[in-house]
Amino acid sequence: MGDPQSTALVSWPSAPLTDSLVRQALADIENIEIVSSIPHPPLPSKLLQWAAYDDIDHSLTASDPRRVLSSSYTIRKALIRKHFLARCIQAYLLKHPESVLFKSVPRTWDIEVSYADELDELWSDELWELGNELDAPSPQKWYILKPGMADRGMGIRLFNSKDTLYKIFEEFDGCSDDEDEDNSTLVLTSQLRHFVIQEYVTTPLLLDPNEVSLSGDVKTQNELRGHKFHLRTYVVVSGAVTVYMYKRNLALFSSEPYSLPKPGSPVSLIPHLTNTSLQICRGEENVRLFDEISGNHILSDKGRSPTLNEEDIADIQQQMAQVLAEVFKAAIEQPVHFQPLPNAFELYGVDFLVSHIPHDPHNYRFQVNILEINAEPAIELTGPRLTWILEDLFRAIETVCVEPFVRGSDDKINSWNVGEVRYMMQKCLDMQIHSTRWL
Repeated sequence: MGDPQSTALVSWPSAPLTDSLVRQALADIENIEIVSSIPHPPLPSKLLQWAAYDDIDHSLTASDPRRVLSSSYTIRKALIRKHFLARCIQAYLLKHPESVLFKSVPRTWDIEVSYADELDELWSDELWELGNELDAPSPQKWYILKPGMADRGMGIRLFNSKDTLYKIFEEFDGCSDDEDEDNSTLVLTSQLRHFVIQEYVTTPLLLDPNEVSLSGDVKTQNELRGHKFHLRTYVVVSGAVTVYMYKRNLALFSSEPYSLPKPGSPVSLIPHLTNTSLQICRGEENVRLFDEISGNHILSDKGRSPTLNEEDIADIQQQMAQVLAEVFKAAIEQPVHFQPLPNAFELYGVDFLVSHIPHDPHNYRFQVNILEINAEPAIELTGPRLTWILEDLFRAIETVCVEPFVRGSDDKINSWNVGEVRYMMQKCLDMQIHSTRWL
């Protein structure tokens, strides 16, 4: 039973759904008091801070590891900032060229730009290799620009020439008066000067999310249109450091069929950006469980349109688990920017893109690419239909991360091996880099 003096700080002022899910999960623990602000000294014998990052007292997390458990690591920029993540992975690959990250991360350039005219200097320095490629353009090769610290698709742009990239930064400078559908994703380079440029994956796995609609209607094969999607995977990291991948992955589809951009023509972002926050006005048809689309036709293989089967999904999920393990190993090697603590845990939303290159008449190669890692993910964009998976996820977090702290025993997880699935979570990595315990 829970200690009567155990207290849980629950505070999510900007995320009411998360607040509700946390409270539901804690209802399974007896004799725990839930409060909305840090209690005055003396502290309870055990204090759980399951709250938004800004509402957690991080000094308590660091100073009293045996009595305090918090739902966020204090320092984790190596993971959640795109430019830091790019540098982290590049440094790791220099020492571990055999890592799966070598083929799971698109080629990336990390730059700082405050004004468009600064690009002139970058072409002879950080962007020298990219500049050479753009000087010999290919209609099949595109690049994607991402602000290092923005989210929900803000500031993301596609380009395939130096001139187009220059115009993008002019737009961000406020020099462009053009009105188009991308204005809702504008950013200001004076506020966000860190960017990454990645080689755009032009061969995504394409499916039709409405092959079988939510109402049960079934399209004929002639009616199917290939849509790009990415996989949103919820990842729970505990202590210092164990990584779990929640197995109920979401497939988030673009609302428009995919087609490769045409050089010289305006680029609509809608077929290319699958962020739920940009598609939410178009209903829940574009948010599916990955398992729900097993059996859908693979429309990126235009010659035959085979179907995605359970073995394909299992292979993709196994690749994701391997990539996650390597990414966190890379972050651990950057102790300035990722400092896991034994008395903390955190939920991340990790986005993957699956590329598809048919290479012979009988076999298919699916390659998982990691896109980004999000702290405090916008879980409300999952939609009402699939809220049940979030309830299940938060109960799993309570069981795996919180209950051992409150009860003073981790018997339930001691024998959990890497690769094993419990509570719909697959353990991907288990590296105990600190010896301090709260027991």
